[in-house]
Amino acid sequence: MFQNNNLGKKVTVIGAAVVDIMAGPVDKSLFDKGSVPAEHMGISCGGDALNESVIISKLGMDTEVVSLLGKDGPSEMIFRCLRDNGISGKKVTVDKEIVTGTNIVLVDGEGERSFITNPVSSLRKLSKEHILPHVEEMGDIVSFASIFVSPMLKVEDMAEVFANIKEKPGRILVADMTTAKNGEKITDLAPILKYIDYIIPNEKEAMLLTGESDPEAAARSFIEHGAKCVVIKCGKRGCIYANGIESGSVAAFPAKVIDTTGAGDSFVAGFIYGLAGGSRTNGGERASGGNSLADCCRLGCAVASIVVEHLGTQGFDVNPEEVVERL
Repeated sequence: MFQNNNLGKKVTVIGAAVVDIMAGPVDKSLFDKGSVPAEHMGISCGGDALNESVIISKLGMDTEVVSLLGKDGPSEMIFRCLRDNGISGKKVTVDKEIVTGTNIVLVDGEGERSFITNPVSSLRKLSKEHILPHVEEMGDIVSFASIFVSPMLKVEDMAEVFANIKEKPGRILVADMTTAKNGEKITDLAPILKYIDYIIPNEKEAMLLTGESDPEAAARSFIEHGAKCVVIKCGKRGCIYANGIESGSVAAFPAKVIDTTGAGDSFVAGFIYGLAGGSRTNGGERASGGNSLADCCRLGCAVASIVVEHLGTQGFDVNPEEVVERL
């Protein structure tokens, strides 16, 4: 694993760490036939926070996770994954009364995923009580890995958490999201948008939240409702970005897609790497620092293009040199 640790930024990632049982490609006739073959099968660690933190650490940054686990076999596997990837798990709460989140992930022939999840596992139990005690010691960049994942973190809870995070001058707050679970709209996020420096939904999530029919209009709606900067992930089309001053788009990098699991998480990891001054190309030379918003988006797309060429998000290397080659 490439370690560089010279970017001078510590990153704290808040969110889910789970175990994924994966199989693919799985034919959609599974439930008619009862049994179908899958070329790739395996068990790996996953979850939005763990996926992000693994990539960020592999890119050479000091990384830690704030999460919730049970006291069981899957949690032992996750802690081992954190240790193996040089990620601090000191801020992970262990609760023996709950089970660690375990997902079954079925991947179709196009690399798209279907999930079977446990609604009473640690995946849905993360609350502000597991986060607030650690705020003061969090890093220079804090990533809240998915708005709407845990029903224990309602908008008012996130507002309290985010307000505390932003009390430290200069600290950057990045937030990813998943699909709104209870019909929430962009107006419902007003209490938290003012704290988030970069909010990074995908196009489906953004359009559902704003009621708009295309990602460009959704991006404008985010800005109109108080977002400082929005980056919308558009899958194989790359991403679009807007911050009230500038807007634009970045194309995706060519990739032989095997599995899109963790694609959004790895985009955010690459984007954060850019915020910290990570590598980019400049006339063929490697450069660091001074990354623009578009540069950060390119880094996100480059990292995502590497990850989708593998099954799952673990067991392969992602390093700055490979990212520069993609760029």
